[in-house]
Amino acid sequence: MSALPLVVGISGASGVIYGIRLLEILRDLAIPAHLVMSRSAEVTLAHETDLKVADVRALAAKTYAQADIGAAIASGSFKTRGMIVAPCSMRSQAEIATGVTSGLLTRAADVVLKERRRLVLMVRETPLHTGHLRTMTTLSEMGAIIAPPVPAFYARPESLADMVDHTLGRVLDLFDIDFHGVRRWRAEEA
Repeated sequence: MSALPLVVGISGASGVIYGIRLLEILRDLAIPAHLVMSRSAEVTLAHETDLKVADVRALAAKTYAQADIGAAIASGSFKTRGMIVAPCSMRSQAEIATGVTSGLLTRAADVVLKERRRLVLMVRETPLHTGHLRTMTTLSEMGAIIAPPVPAFYARPESLADMVDHTLGRVLDLFDIDFHGVRRWRAEEA
């Protein structure tokens, strides 16, 4: 029996490297990733990396167009492990919280919530105003996990890649997926 896919959404917030590296990790772990990128994510990709959209899509087992509202991940009858939005923009967060979705990325997240599957949002914005915080609270009350990409300096990262891997490892912990990139707090004492 094949492994259930994990849906990966990449929105237009800064930090597209989180979504790219997540796809690489899932590929290396033989966990099928089903990818949807917003149009804003494609623009951010061009600003933050030298990669093309096709390069990112090639990392996924399956890709969907943002406008494909008939995609498998738009239906609760399509079983998945859940979804990670990495990074998650404030716009995407707001759409998910209200259920008023404008594209496949936020529709897929809405489906994950309604099916009571795991939804992790790596929200990327600072500073936050009260509206952002209220939206995060609403999402948490609905069952989503808000996981901003905050570096853990106790892990003594030596590079940006170390920080990204540690953060993604902690996010994957939420799905009981083990990834070597996490340096556990006081693990040597356990």
